Formats: sequence, structure tokens, C-alpha cells
Amino acid sequence: MLIGVPKEIKTHEYRVGLTPASVREVVDHGHQVLVETNAGLGIGVMDSEYEKAGAKIASIAADVFARADMIVKVKEPQAVERKMLRPEQVLFTYLHLAPDRPQTDDLLSSGAICIAYETVTSASGGLPLLAPMSEVAGRMSIQVASTFLEKPRGGLGVLLSGVPGVPPASVVILGGGVVGSNAAFMAVGAGADVVVLDRSLDVLRRLVAQFGARVKTVFSTRDAVEHYITQADAVIGGVLIPGAAAPKLVTREMVGHMKKGSVLVDVAIDQGGCFETSHATTHTDPVYEVDGVIHYCVANMPGGVPRTSAFALNNATLPFVLALANHGWQDALRADAHLRNGLNVCRGKITCEGVATALGMTYHDPQTLLTRQ
Repeated sequence: MLIGVPKEIKTHEYRVGLTPASVREVVDHGHQVLVETNAGLGIGVMDSEYEKAGAKIASIAADVFARADMIVKVKEPQAVERKMLRPEQVLFTYLHLAPDRPQTDDLLSSGAICIAYETVTSASGGLPLLAPMSEVAGRMSIQVASTFLEKPRGGLGVLLSGVPGVPPASVVILGGGVVGSNAAFMAVGAGADVVVLDRSLDVLRRLVAQFGARVKTVFSTRDAVEHYITQADAVIGGVLIPGAAAPKLVTREMVGHMKKGSVLVDVAIDQGGCFETSHATTHTDPVYEVDGVIHYCVANMPGGVPRTSAFALNNATLPFVLALANHGWQDALRADAHLRNGLNVCRGKITCEGVATALGMTYHDPQTLLTRQ
């Protein structure tokens, strides 16, 4: 199989679908890899390193899309990239289709086989290809909150840790999953006063076992959310329903009762965000204010630390890339129900129930489409 790796073109996206180490593994399995020139520049990797690993270098993205049997990316294809997809070509990347009708329509029209990192599952019930970026984003969320709490950046002027005689900042985390637990890890380390809200008692028990009394755990209800966010200096949104739109836990009315200069970090923005006042931003212009509350809603947060993120992502995606390349997409998906859960769009049909529900479209069982036409 010929695997193509285009350079990411989303605003301030520096990660890359395959690192040279991953390329070498793929080539050792008998496949070819075509990498767009400078695709790895954002993580400090030169074309020569890809060539040493066995890849060929293409001068333009169009060549990669035209020749490759499978495209391996990081972020969802942008409009110009979607136009280059073709029927039966495999696209393996993050898609986050639930809040993105234009992208969904383009992928349906392309006839491509679109497998989303974020809905691939594991035997333990986790999301193994989303987890590494959720870890990064969760940890980054506290760095971001700390930065925008500074007065020159419009914040309250509060230090997360406080100092002797002055209390620390109050950090409220919505969702105790991978994002939330990693945010709590960083916030506790910084000395903040941390509260995590979640609807799963098992999740709350795990957080107590992990952090003890350093984190206050609260069962999430509308009353609890409203109570705690109005007292918070920083609120981290880390809720997730795999493949589906994120639930809106915080209403505009609630935001209006928050402290002026407090900070909201919506890590769920890829799936539409968990605050009613959220809309996607970029690393170029990351924040805006609503009722005096700073909103940070960058849709590719881990892109801000691309070297760490790209290597972490490749550690997780490489086995699935090899499975798809070694066996072909149909046999690979037949053999692995967890990889099959990643199939979002196939031959012009929606094959992820969460996406179909969010967009009001018809869902098709992926197993009915695993036959050659």
C-alpha cells in the first residue's frame, strides 16, 4: 500500500501524521510512504530524516492525495484537501464531524473511507487514539488558565498557587475523564484549590483514589455546576460523548453570574464545546470575552506543543496504521470491532451513530458496507 502524509494546513497546526520512526516501521512491513515536503518541519524533522526512514518526498499536497491509497493526517481535512479525496481512498485522522456539517457533506460526496481517531475504541472501553491528545490538552488547559488569569491578559490577576497568607485560585473541572484527570494533575501540582464534577461515581472514586483530599469530587447536577462555576477563577470543560456533540453544561445565563476576569477553557470545543457561549478559536486569536469572562476555545490545543503531541499520537496510531496497510481497510475493520468503531463515513454514508444523531442524518451499520463494489 502507498501511504500519503500531507503537511497539515490548519491554522497553527504543526503536528504530522507519521514521524520518521513510524515511517520506518511501515516501510519494513513492505509498504511505500509519500511525505509532502516540510511536513515534519513543525516538530523539527527534516525531509532528509524521512528519506533516511524510507519515504519518498512529494513537492505538493496534490501529488500525495493523487497517488496515495491511504492518507494519514492529524487534523480534519480542510476544504481544499477534501476536494482532493477520491472514492475508496482511506482517510485516517481526527474528524470531529458532529459539529461540522460542511466537512461531513464533503466527505460523503468524496466516496472516501473516513476513519476517525476519536471514535476508535479499546477493549477496556477507552478511546486509545483520543487519549494521548486528551492528556496533552488536559495538562495544557491549566497552563492556559494560569496565563489568562494574569491581569495584563484581561484576567483576575490571580496566581494559581497563591502564596503564604493568600489563598490559591479556585479551579473547577467539568468531567473527570482523561482531560479532567490530567487537568486536575496539573492544577494540584500548581497548588490550586481543585473541584472536579462528574456524573460517574466510578470516575469520582478513581479521582479520590488518585488524589485523595487534594481534589474535591462532586456529583454533577445543574445546581452543582451553577454553584461551583460562579465561585471559580478558572473552569475547564472536559466532557465527552464519543463521536457525538458535547453536552452544553454551562448556559449563557450561568456565564453571566461568573466572576469578571475568570477564565473558561473549553477542551470539548472540537465536539462543539460544553459552554453555550463557546465558539472555536485558533492559536492566532485564542480568546474572547462574554460578560467579562475570558473564553479560550482553541480547537487544536495540542498543536501548540506539536513535538510532544506528534510523538505521543504516533505511539497510539501506528498499530492501527499497520493493520489497515497490512490487511486492507475492509479486512482490518472486519477483524477488529474497535477499529471498526472508528469508521465515520464510508462510500457516501454515515457509519457513526453519534455523528448521524448530531447532524440529523441517517445512520448505516458499518458492517453492511464492508464489501467491495
